Amino acid sequence: WYVSRRIFRPWALPGPTPSDRRQRLARVAFWLAWALVPLTMLLGRSLTRAPWFAPIRWAGFVHMGLFFLVFCGVFVRDLGFAGAKLATRLSRGDPDLGRRAFLTRTTNAGILGGAGVLTAWGFVEARALPTVVEVDVPITGLPPALDGYRIAQLSDIHVGPTIRGAYLAACVRMANELEPDLIAVTGDLVDGYVDDLRDDVAPLGELAAPDGVYFCTGNHEYYWDAEAWVAEVERLGLTALCNAHRLVEREGAKLLVAGCTDYRADRLLPAHASDPAKAKEGAPAHDVSLLLAHQPRSLEAAAAAGFDLQLSGHTHGGQFFPVNLFIGLAQPVGAGLAKRGDLWGYVNRGTGYWGPPQRAGVPSEITLLRLVRA
Repeated sequence: WYVSRRIFRPWALPGPTPSDRRQRLARVAFWLAWALVPLTMLLGRSLTRAPWFAPIRWAGFVHMGLFFLVFCGVFVRDLGFAGAKLATRLSRGDPDLGRRAFLTRTTNAGILGGAGVLTAWGFVEARALPTVVEVDVPITGLPPALDGYRIAQLSDIHVGPTIRGAYLAACVRMANELEPDLIAVTGDLVDGYVDDLRDDVAPLGELAAPDGVYFCTGNHEYYWDAEAWVAEVERLGLTALCNAHRLVEREGAKLLVAGCTDYRADRLLPAHASDPAKAKEGAPAHDVSLLLAHQPRSLEAAAAAGFDLQLSGHTHGGQFFPVNLFIGLAQPVGAGLAKRGDLWGYVNRGTGYWGPPQRAGVPSEITLLRLVRA
């Protein structure tokens, strides 16, 4: 209602029909497009594979991103207008109504045009293959046998409504071509049930690394039967770490690979309450410890448990402008490498995307982390 009122009301739309009628038609079209968003979200759960629903799904998700950008533009513009109006009143000046109307129409055109450009740019970025981001992680006391150890990380692929098996297969090829020593998949693999997405997720079974491929659950797995997905991932040959660990040995050096369930998993599945300390409990002697934890919020518990490195995702780095400017307010780390005490944490921007096919300014990534001696 707010965006419709602020965008359409000030315009005297040109054309052969009366202006007020054209405004009404524009508003009706605007509201119908907006209705695609809840329709897509609600019906998408039961019509995952329906071919006729695919165009509606695409239109709904694209409009979700476009509308959000328009809303942000209108809101920020109106804050500026409110400040100018207050300044005019304080100076006891008379408002220039003609100038205000001109500025409203001009900025409306700029907002719509800018949102359209960002949506198109973000769509191209979202549908492109991820960028390989290489990161060195300095570890104090790292044994020589683990110096240069390479870990490939994929996260937040979100196979489902608009990401299918072909995209996942391409990501798998990219990860394998990096020839890492170990591969980590840090949650939010899917948005759908196993029966609907089994074929699309099958390429995951092609991931291969000498020291194994490991998986931890993300919050989205719990929306689609997490226990079934853990079983499916293990059937494909990955090792699912649900508050558990494994030991990797290389020339006498020992790397503990642990994984915890999603930070909020207990809300939907109490048996999967996230516990980094439990993931390390009973571990044999080791030189370096790695934790796979979907959300950066696990960093505090991971540091308390004595881990050296945590790999996370979840944030998507904000996924697109302007959300990327504020994601750090919601998470202890928005993206990239950070340190908490003796613990290093790396947050992957996401190998896919969720919802709007929108990646403006925040490209997706596959991370290649290399352990180096501090």
